[in-house]
Amino acid sequence: MKKEDPTIDAVREARHRISEGVAHDPRKLVEYYRRLQERHRERLIAQPKPGSETSAEDAA
Repeated sequence: MKKEDPTIDAVREARHRISEGVAHDPRKLVEYYRRLQERHRERLIAQPKPGSETSAEDAA
């Protein structure tokens, strides 16, 4: 049996409302999130480019 978690329930409800706002259309949902990313670009964390990762030893 699943343990109830109000935080998880709130996140699921918010996601459902967002999906409902685009008529549960996957393409529109992806476009919604892309626009959201563009609007809040300063909050995003860039991923390191392949091959540019350093090991823990290099960082020390």
